[in-house]
Amino acid sequence: MSYATHMEIRPDVTGFFDAATNTISYVVQDPASTACAVVDPVMDIDYAAGRISHAHADDIIAFIQKNGLTLDWLIETHVHADHLSGAPYIQEKLGGKLGIGANIIIVQETFGKVFNEGTEFQRDGSQFDQLFEDGDTYRVGGMECRALHTPGHTPACMTHVMGDAAFVGDTLFMPDGGSARADFPGGDAGTLYDSIQKVLSLPDETRLFMCHDYGPNGRDIRWETTVADEKAHNIHVGNGTSREEFVAFRTARDAKLDMPKLIIPSLQINMRGGDLPPADDTGKRFLKVPINGL
Repeated sequence: MSYATHMEIRPDVTGFFDAATNTISYVVQDPASTACAVVDPVMDIDYAAGRISHAHADDIIAFIQKNGLTLDWLIETHVHADHLSGAPYIQEKLGGKLGIGANIIIVQETFGKVFNEGTEFQRDGSQFDQLFEDGDTYRVGGMECRALHTPGHTPACMTHVMGDAAFVGDTLFMPDGGSARADFPGGDAGTLYDSIQKVLSLPDETRLFMCHDYGPNGRDIRWETTVADEKAHNIHVGNGTSREEFVAFRTARDAKLDMPKLIIPSLQINMRGGDLPPADDTGKRFLKVPINGL
């Protein structure tokens, strides 16, 4: 399927790097208005102390307020397993709608069982304002944006195309970083390869923005590349790598990877749209650790 693109529109994109999780969050501004979107915002956690804070979300809020912007959308590219979402905190301060891929319900069903959540945990995506299907459009100010379903890392992964910019989540990394793992429940290496090809079918000059960068081989952190650069140089899928080659490589590599350090708090909170688990009778909130569950 081909999708209409608006390469003539070049939104202003500002990245916010969280060194603790190597995550990049973005403020994306419609060039013709003061409207903006926030993509993949981070909530801080001191996991050992069980303490959350909002320094990185506050930086985003301060940037939006300083520049006189209006927040239309908060976009989660997927249910992250390596950082907690700061979306509800920002939404409470600035408004805007919270959106994620419609297959969030698959993720909620899967991890609702893993974490033994009770019937009060809704598995219908109702924690979000919008559940995007493949090809759905929405607007940031006057800028038409499109959500592309790009599963493989998780079932709910979406790439969001805003003008000449695309926010790929964990589907791709920078060319020298390769691609995301595909061994989480609901992930699939072959599906990930197909999704990457979908992203790489966008116009060559499309700007691609990563959700993570780890500075391979000691280089400085970077988060912007292009479709053309990924096609030519991506170490996992570039230069004509076949589906079979990718699946064999990705499967072998994933078998050696450790679980992300923050996967347990991240999944429990992010599948709730970034909200904390409900309080008990004393008003305290707790996270669960499933033994041999992941």
